[in-house]
Amino acid sequence: MIGLGYIGLPTATLFASRGVRVTGVDVVPHVVETINSGRIHIVEPELDGLVHAAVNDGHLRASLTPEPAQAFLIAVPTPFKEGHRPDLSYIEAAAGAIAPVLAQGNLVVLESTSPVGATEQLARWLAAARPDLSFPATAGEQADVQVAYCPERVLPGQVVRELVSNDRVIGGLTKRASDMASALYQVFVQGQCVVTNARTAEMCKLTENSFRDVNIAFANELSLICDRLDIDVWELIALANRHPRVNILTPGPGVGGHCIAVDPWFIVDSAPEQARLIHTARLVNDHKPEWVLERVARAVEATGQRESASVAVLGLAFKPDIDDLRESPAMQIAQALSRQGRTLWIAEPHIEQVPPSLAHQALVSPAEAIERADVVVILVAHQAFGALRERLRRHAAVVDAVGLLRRG
Repeated sequence: MIGLGYIGLPTATLFASRGVRVTGVDVVPHVVETINSGRIHIVEPELDGLVHAAVNDGHLRASLTPEPAQAFLIAVPTPFKEGHRPDLSYIEAAAGAIAPVLAQGNLVVLESTSPVGATEQLARWLAAARPDLSFPATAGEQADVQVAYCPERVLPGQVVRELVSNDRVIGGLTKRASDMASALYQVFVQGQCVVTNARTAEMCKLTENSFRDVNIAFANELSLICDRLDIDVWELIALANRHPRVNILTPGPGVGGHCIAVDPWFIVDSAPEQARLIHTARLVNDHKPEWVLERVARAVEATGQRESASVAVLGLAFKPDIDDLRESPAMQIAQALSRQGRTLWIAEPHIEQVPPSLAHQALVSPAEAIERADVVVILVAHQAFGALRERLRRHAAVVDAVGLLRRG
């Protein structure tokens, strides 16, 4: 397993829990050391016990370098670079790392969320690095090394259960690759392994996240409109959702995480003239943090302490009850407030220290943040914050970007 992050480690552990000998590879020494000690470096329910057991019984081991194996799964980041262009450098690096240890009969599966054509590009990189082996582009079903694509589709906080129960879409560059990958995942996957081609599988993952992004953008755009028209958006959505065929999502401060905030751009990059709705949804959701900042500025102005008012930031994660800060709109908002020179009282119960960009700001308990701040901004609906609703309602200046105060 190349990459031991939020997807790679749970996947490697589930294979190991079924008696498969797994070597997990990561470039960060601390990650490797932590896993080899039977501990985890991320927050994910149920995972810590599984890792501890898998390491102790010898089925899971972490390493800084790849070793010979029958199958290689790649679960590395795929961010975007300037202009929202896909950055495949992590996949290319993974290809370079595994190429020296590939052998005839191997299977390589790309799990990283990727633009259409990435699996074919991976196979080309491997072929260039190992001209002594044959790959699907030239040898098809008879290739020495088969290559497939199989994206994850899990919810942070429920990764272990959903990796087992959810259906998997498997797209091989050949039928043999698809069959090999299906047999591999059926070691622990109880959902159905549905076979298609690699390009369709890649597009399927992007489509799933773009669908969600568009629906979130509708809710976020409603919040902007309702603010302009002096309408309570939470009441409006609750009323509209009484229609039997309407299910509007909850507005928030934006969209975060490595998937929904990133993947739609891969479609836009591939077909910019056709992806007009997907592009617009991205713009709406990317603008939402700026709108929240405007609301905070208005709240600060109302306190009469324009320069000295401090702000409680409730939540930094990109969604409730996890520790993942990737592409988090809450993080963007906190960083913007910090750059303004604002004193922040940060409450994020799922981390032990603030990231370097907020290093000079204080990480405190939610109760202390509310008590100390002149303005409170609720950016994530963590359960821990819900317990403080009454205290929040008594505070003089609260900006609720997630509707927490409407829920209890």
